[in-house]
Amino acid sequence: MIHIVLFLLTFASTYFAGGFLYSISVMAILLCHEMGHYIASRIYGIPATLPYFLPFPLSPFGTLGAVIKMKGIIINKKALFDIGVAGPLAGFVISLPFIYIGIRLSTIGPAPVGLGFLQLGDPLIFKLFQALLIGEIPAGYDLILHPFAYAGWVGVFVTALNLIPVGQLDGGHIVYALFGENSKKIYLFVLFGLGTYALFFSQGWLALIVLLLIFGMKHPIPLDNITELDRKRKMFAFIILIIFILSFVPKPFPEFTLGNEFKKKQEPKEVIVYLGAI
Repeated sequence: MIHIVLFLLTFASTYFAGGFLYSISVMAILLCHEMGHYIASRIYGIPATLPYFLPFPLSPFGTLGAVIKMKGIIINKKALFDIGVAGPLAGFVISLPFIYIGIRLSTIGPAPVGLGFLQLGDPLIFKLFQALLIGEIPAGYDLILHPFAYAGWVGVFVTALNLIPVGQLDGGHIVYALFGENSKKIYLFVLFGLGTYALFFSQGWLALIVLLLIFGMKHPIPLDNITELDRKRKMFAFIILIIFILSFVPKPFPEFTLGNEFKKKQEPKEVIVYLGAI
């Protein structure tokens, strides 16, 4: 029952944030991400819950994402790697058609005046699709995103967040499976680099660093912590690194403005999302 209630509440909060098309799209992406983890866990015989969706109507996404809870011990590094990879890979793959169709349905225009609008930074995957489908956008204009494209942006943003190689994130699981106890040094290096970047270029990342410190850097040790990953999985790790590079957004929210008309009406359809050249 709790899964159903949270699902319905998250559907309502995402509908409030971006309308019906955005809601069903982003819910599908989050579901695929978590079911990737769920199916991989069950393949290895590790009990896992169904996804808990997290509604959050005050955010521009309408949600804090979704999570599952594993109730067993991870047997070895192979299982840890496969479970960690399955979610981001599934979420990234399902985001691609939404990005492709959404960009085709998006329009080019000047930044709106007097309405609520949210400017988004460009992940590399968006730049590639934009170059393929639209070409160069004239100076002073931006790509006003269709709800499908906005959901796809959220999908790759979530993918990038989860693939940051720190602690309990999916990227942390992958790095631990690859490097074992040496991953602690990588965690510290990544935190230092991300903190330095946030201070000088994008302060929005500071909130993430605080959350990572709160949740901790310790990683649960698999039952078999000695047997290394096979060559195939080590090579597949490079594909995951490419997905992270394609999905990472250096400045997720360069500017967020609410005009007087939006403040007065409070209508989700008045929120316009567009990509800026970052």
